[in-house]
Amino acid sequence: MTIAIQIIQFILIISILVILHELGHFLPAKYFKTKVEKFYLFFDVKFSLFKKKIGDTEYGIGWLPLGGYVKISGMIDESMDTEQLKQEPQPWEFRSKPAWQRLIIMTGGVIVNFLLAWVIYTMLLFNNGDTYIPSDSLKYGIVVDSIGEQLGLKTGDQILMVDDKQTKKFNEAILDIILGDEVTVRRDGKEITFPLSDEGKETVFATQGKRFLGYRSKAMISKVMPNSVAENAGLLPGDEIIGVNGQNTKYWDEFTAKIGSSVNQKLDISVLRAGKTEHLDLVVPEEGVIGIQLDLTDLSVTDNYSFLAAIPAGYNRTIQVLTDQIRQFKVIFNTKTGAYKQVKGPIGIVEMMPEVWDWTFFWSFMAMFSVWLAFLNILPIPALDGGHVMFLLYEMISGRKPSEKVLETGQIIGFVLLMGLMLLVFGNDIWNIVKRFI
Repeated sequence: MTIAIQIIQFILIISILVILHELGHFLPAKYFKTKVEKFYLFFDVKFSLFKKKIGDTEYGIGWLPLGGYVKISGMIDESMDTEQLKQEPQPWEFRSKPAWQRLIIMTGGVIVNFLLAWVIYTMLLFNNGDTYIPSDSLKYGIVVDSIGEQLGLKTGDQILMVDDKQTKKFNEAILDIILGDEVTVRRDGKEITFPLSDEGKETVFATQGKRFLGYRSKAMISKVMPNSVAENAGLLPGDEIIGVNGQNTKYWDEFTAKIGSSVNQKLDISVLRAGKTEHLDLVVPEEGVIGIQLDLTDLSVTDNYSFLAAIPAGYNRTIQVLTDQIRQFKVIFNTKTGAYKQVKGPIGIVEMMPEVWDWTFFWSFMAMFSVWLAFLNILPIPALDGGHVMFLLYEMISGRKPSEKVLETGQIIGFVLLMGLMLLVFGNDIWNIVKRFI
C-alpha cells in the first residue's frame, strides 16, 4: 500500500504538470488559428490507452509515462513526420504563422510551468505561512557527523556566510554549503573562512546528504512516548536533561550519543524540572531508543502573509528555486563531487514521495518540479522547447528561416541526446537499487 501511495502521488503530479505544460502550447496555437492534430498525456508509441477526436484534434492518453505532447500541424517535432511539409504551406499551419506567434506558441509551456509554481507558492505561503529555523538564532551552533567534518565543519560552529552570502534560514544554509565554494563560521570565538572540499561533497552526495549537518540545541523534552522506557523511568514533557551518570550532557546530540553507546546499560539521568534537579534511572533497550522527542519550539519561527503580501513572496520563492536548480549544474558537472551519480529518474523520484498522503508535500513538490521542467525545457537543445526558440530567435534576428533539413537534423540530434540522458538516468536509478543488495 505504501508504494502504491508513492506511485499515485508521482503519477498525479506528473500528469497535472504535463497537461498544463501542453495547454501552454495548445491555447496560443488555437488562438492564432493554428491546427493542433494531437493532444496527448504520455506518449502513444504504436498504440494509445485512450483516444477521442474532437474537432480537428485527437485527445488521448499514451502508455509510456515519460511526458506528453501536442502535435501542431506544419511543425517539425519529435514525431519526425515530414510528409506534410512536402506540400505547399497552408494558412492554418505552424510554419505559415509569423515568427512572433510561433515564439509565443513555443514558450507557452515554459511560461505556464513558471506561473503554476508562482501560484502554488503564493497559496502555500498564504495558507501555511513560512516556518523555518533562523540561522542567526542557533546560539549553540551546529552539529555535524563525520561527513560534515570532511567538509571542514565542526560541531559547535556558527555559520555566518557561504560564499560571502548571509543566509536567513538554516535549511537554505545547508543547500548553500552543498553548492558553495567556501564557508565562514565562528569557531571558539574566532571567525574563520575555509574552502568546502570536493571530496567532502562527494561523500555527502554518496550518502544523499543524510544528517551530515544539523543544529545544536539543549535536551528539552517535548513528548514522551506511551509505554516507553522514558515513561517508565518517570521522564516528563518539559524536563531538561542536563547529565548522565554524573557527567554534564548540555546538548541533545551529546545525550543521544550517550544513549546510543549504552545499550543494555543502566543510566542515571539528571533532569532539571521546575527549577530543581532530579535523578531518574533507566536501562537503555536493545534498539538504543528510549522514547522521547526534542522540543524545538524555541528555535522555529513562522512568517505569516496576507494574500497580497504572498504574491511577491511566492514570486521570490519561485525565482529562488530556479536559481538553486541552475546552481546545481555546477556541482553536477564537477566530476570530483560525484553528484552526477545521484541524479534521479522516475524510479528515484517515486522513492522520494512520502509513504502517507501529504498535501503540503504534494503541492510543494509540484511547484518545485514545475520550475525544474520549465528550466529544462527552455534549454537551447533541439527537440526541447528551447531548441525551437533558439531557431526562431535566429530567424527573427537574421531575417532568414533555417532550412527544413537543418531543423530535421537538429531534431534528430536533440532526440538522440535526450534518449541518451534518459538511459543514463534510468540506469542510475536501477544501479542505486542494485547497490542496496550487494
